[in-house]
Amino acid sequence: MTTLCFDFGNTRLKCGVFIDGSLNTVEVLADDSIQSVQTLLDKYKPNKAILSSVINHDTAIEELLAGFTHFHKLNHTSKLPITTPVGKPETIGADRLAICAASVTMFPNQHTLSIGLGTCTTYNFTNKYHEFLGGSISPGLIMRFRAMHEQTALLPLVKAQHNFPLVGYDTNTNLQSGVILGMSKEIDGIIEAYQEKYADLKVLMTGGDMPFFLPHLRNELIADPDLLFKGLYAISECN
Repeated sequence: MTTLCFDFGNTRLKCGVFIDGSLNTVEVLADDSIQSVQTLLDKYKPNKAILSSVINHDTAIEELLAGFTHFHKLNHTSKLPITTPVGKPETIGADRLAICAASVTMFPNQHTLSIGLGTCTTYNFTNKYHEFLGGSISPGLIMRFRAMHEQTALLPLVKAQHNFPLVGYDTNTNLQSGVILGMSKEIDGIIEAYQEKYADLKVLMTGGDMPFFLPHLRNELIADPDLLFKGLYAISECN
């Protein structure tokens, strides 16, 4: 049994390929064209497919997937391993639903804080009753670098680096230290605020920018780059 789990994010379009319940590989799509998706259908001949999208993708993709697979598009009406007793469940990002679904599947009957490092940084809390209660959203890594460049006359646009000093010695290293260490302290601070309120809290983190922060975080957490795909697979099984 093969399931394709599509994640259309603001930065990257990816697909997790599950074979008999295990993640086999992750494919990166060049774009959201019919041809890109058809290539994966031809290659893997999946039985099922699920799509999580936070962009305005080509809707013909949904028709294509429905024609070739047992297809489900993740939305607020989907059957989930969590409940969403919040004011407007229809506004919850599909990516947030997916990583929370993965967290409760991995750690049932426990409080979980799932941190997604994408275009924005999301903090997503699910209690031991599997209720997604919300959390918080803040600017992501690239967004912070871009904001300082675009909102000032002289600051350059820099790319994240792994090696930089605490005390920056030029503009580039000042920006690196400010953004990466600043975000690291933010992440640690929010984790600790949740830990003070909720005992037996499991903290999970995912997202392509994780490697920049893991060396600077002091709190114990589970780093899983495939957390979103695992959540999509769990949701596809529910639907």
